[in-house]
Amino acid sequence: MTDTATGRGDRRPGRSSGKALWLDSEERAAWLANSAIMISLPAALDARMQRESGMTFFEYMVLSVLSEQPARTLQMSDLAARTSASLSRLSHVVGRLEKRGLLTRARIPGSGRRTSATLSEAGYKEVVAAAPGHVAAVREYLIDGLEPHELAALQRIGASVDAAIRHRTPDTVPTASDPAETPTDPGLRP
Repeated sequence: MTDTATGRGDRRPGRSSGKALWLDSEERAAWLANSAIMISLPAALDARMQRESGMTFFEYMVLSVLSEQPARTLQMSDLAARTSASLSRLSHVVGRLEKRGLLTRARIPGSGRRTSATLSEAGYKEVVAAAPGHVAAVREYLIDGLEPHELAALQRIGASVDAAIRHRTPDTVPTASDPAETPTDPGLRP
């Protein structure tokens, strides 16, 4: 089957004879450009966040997600999903943040080993103070260099990739937050 828009054959999984479907030159160029975003952008955000606010990009995301929740509290498994992290990685980072007094953890009563994380007042102040620098970096490195139609395409691409990942590995990959759950304070998390 050929895609009439691209002239390419149907490359969906399960549609091949089992052989590797190598990327053509256009696909490879798109993949390499995206790889640069996946690797360079988080590294640049992390370096800038550490320099300007003394926290990593991931620490900022944890605090930011908590700041947007009712009572600034979220179950650790939900926090892991919303930050696209493993529970192990999240637990390690939350431990560091807890030692700094930026959040607290508490066991959730009932069966199972469920724990919640709650942003402290100090943590809220820290994330609010870091937000303008974070947003400035996101604008400088990504948003301001794109035209409105490119932003729309980037949003569609991100949603499509997220859906493909969740569809292929539903039990092992944390899901990103629901697009309908946009922050009420646009300054904290773009």
